[in-house]
Amino acid sequence: MSDRNFDAGVTSGLRQSEPAVLFRERVYVPPGGFSIARTPTAISTILGSCVSVCLWDPEAQVGGLNHFLLPHWAEGGGGSWRYGNAAIEGLIDAVVASGAREANLHAKVFGGARVLAAFADGNGSVGHLGGRNVEVAVQTLRRRAIPIVAEAVGGERGRKLIFHTDDGSAWIKLL
Repeated sequence: MSDRNFDAGVTSGLRQSEPAVLFRERVYVPPGGFSIARTPTAISTILGSCVSVCLWDPEAQVGGLNHFLLPHWAEGGGGSWRYGNAAIEGLIDAVVASGAREANLHAKVFGGARVLAAFADGNGSVGHLGGRNVEVAVQTLRRRAIPIVAEAVGGERGRKLIFHTDDGSAWIKLL
């Protein structure tokens, strides 16, 4: 995947009809972690080849974010949140358990950079680790029929991500 940084839906201010949120709790999500909130929360993380999926239900105003390092958990059982397939399925289940409806969920996908040339596969495809992380996110969300409304993936630079759980807005800064 090429570097796709779409501003539409990635950086947005308040809509005309929305009241200003004066306070948002702040939460940092480390690699292999996640956070879900039913109250206004600014969830942040730092991504390189890792990927974060942000989920938001605009009706319930419930949102969450994960941060996974590797695409697939191959062991039996539920799996570790360090792996994309387990982290995305787990995030969907946890956001729904917190009051969201899966049919209402919107997704945003961030990260998946090729930050180290040594991880390149030599032919420019998504064979590098970041590209494989993005692919598992896209495939899992597509299979669960959750639309991806914004993304900033690929490239060769890391990103700082801030996601607001109450309105679904997200900001990224290339590092």
